[in-house]
Amino acid sequence: MENYSADVVVVGCGIAGLSAAMTAAEHGARVAILERAPFDERGGNTRYTESFWRMKSETAVSDDFEERFAANAGGYPDPGILQDAVRDWDNQPAVLRSLGMVDPGFVATLAEEAPKALGWLKSFGVKFDFLPLYFLSQSTTRMGPIGGGLALVEALAGAAEKLSEQITFYYETAARDLITDDSGRICGIKAIGKGNRPIHFHGQAVVLASGGFEGNPEMLSHYVGAQAQFIRPVARGGHYNRGEGIRMALAAGAAPCGDFGSFHAQPVDPRAADWEPVVLNYSYGLLVNRNGRRFTDEGPAMVDATYEAVTREIMAQPEGLAFAVFDAGLDDVDNWQATVRSRVPPHEAASLAELAALMGVDGDQLAATVAAFNAACPSAADFDPMQPDGLATVDLEPRKSNWARPLVQPPFRAWPMICSNCFTFGGVKVDYNARVINAEGDAIPGLYAAGEVVGLYYRTYTGATSVMRGAVTGRLAGADAARQGNAPN
Repeated sequence: MENYSADVVVVGCGIAGLSAAMTAAEHGARVAILERAPFDERGGNTRYTESFWRMKSETAVSDDFEERFAANAGGYPDPGILQDAVRDWDNQPAVLRSLGMVDPGFVATLAEEAPKALGWLKSFGVKFDFLPLYFLSQSTTRMGPIGGGLALVEALAGAAEKLSEQITFYYETAARDLITDDSGRICGIKAIGKGNRPIHFHGQAVVLASGGFEGNPEMLSHYVGAQAQFIRPVARGGHYNRGEGIRMALAAGAAPCGDFGSFHAQPVDPRAADWEPVVLNYSYGLLVNRNGRRFTDEGPAMVDATYEAVTREIMAQPEGLAFAVFDAGLDDVDNWQATVRSRVPPHEAASLAELAALMGVDGDQLAATVAAFNAACPSAADFDPMQPDGLATVDLEPRKSNWARPLVQPPFRAWPMICSNCFTFGGVKVDYNARVINAEGDAIPGLYAAGEVVGLYYRTYTGATSVMRGAVTGRLAGADAARQGNAPN
């Protein structure tokens, strides 16, 4: 049995874990960072994301920030309990502190701390800007680091490596269980190193920043259901996120928070080996399933605000598969290529019958679907791909609300699409210092959560806030863990 000690033990090496580790070190703590991945793949999901932040400037979040969180705060909570949310945290009743819903005070903390976190990241040499992304137009404001999430990982990990007397990395090391002392305080981690080697890490505080459970098919089947077999992580980093951090916290009595039955969904090309090979041009064409039938409104509103709901409909189809079908009219949309990140060419044919054969769907049914759609389309004179144009089908179910134009001109093209899992929503409740809260509404001494381990989203992802959440909660956790561990300041 190997034993190591530190003031703060951090599980995970993405934006949340690195932010926690560097902040704890800035407060004088000695830190151990456990990372399941090897050195070359460190960084979890952060490494592979473009890391957009829902901000209108470097000093302010978007105008719709709190509004969008409020719209997805979790079911229909009891108003008799919610009325006490006007109190400060310490004076709220325990039943409210542990309630499985998004705390508006926590959202306000995110909004307040995000600009500080961005400024802090800039101090490590990261630059932010309003960068192009795979949406041709947007319904909100987004900024991102130049170089994406990889730039964040390399900047913070590089800075941590220079503090080798304070911060130690343990790669290919997976956390398995919490260590608890006789007083109920969390004081370490039981882990497994390469070769199934048991290792104990002892510390005065533990920060769980090990991601969600998008890489764990057992947990996905349990929480999401049988269709989970047809989804996969959106990028390689998600395969390392297997839910142990969430399981450990729940086993220690943590209050659950976030939607365990849901996740951030993106439509991707299942043939592509690229990370995040999204196909987001579908609003200009048709979506059909393996049976050649339409199943959803392809153009309910702006794609950046609706693609997640559409992607969930794809997951519900037979074998979790759909096809985005177009005619030559797709080329009327300037720069549509930016909306497709798959480098695998689409199926392409001179006729719908030939296209159906390439897709592996019934040709007669696809032809009937397209014919019914074409007959329901209005005049396309007012087609505007950059905003909802009101070109809706008539007397067709399901309706297409915008961008409805007949598919009549070859070549015909189709991209296969599946639902990918960017990250899961279910996690644990934390307070405004990222301390994990138990089912009785009390902080669990010595235990913190950051990033995806923190339950925050219900039903629909509030876009461009996940890496922001990781940086903010990581910094909050690292600072408080160092203070509570009595490390020198």
